[in-house]
Amino acid sequence: MTILQTFLASLVKAALISDDATSLRWRDETRRAQAALVADSQAVAGLKIDGIWTLAVREAEAPEFCASESRVSFGMPVACPFTLAEVTDAGFDIDAGVERIADSASTG
Repeated sequence: MTILQTFLASLVKAALISDDATSLRWRDETRRAQAALVADSQAVAGLKIDGIWTLAVREAEAPEFCASESRVSFGMPVACPFTLAEVTDAGFDIDAGVERIADSASTG
């Protein structure tokens, strides 16, 4: 698993989980992964974010997480709602990213 997949999966988990404390833990994990992305943005430069998005969503929707994921009831979008440039930007807003995922999932 790449750090980009960890970042995206943690972001999706934070968006799916309605329990504030658990969502906060996933947001913290997302922040750690995003810091690593910023520190070595060249490591992900050639990656296809939509393919990694698909893997990250599968990971986030794994059976062991389903019981606690009640915030969004519809599936995730097929295409990643972020670009590589956005997720490797030091100014990426994790909380806004979580909301963007929740909104895109809610509206399809």
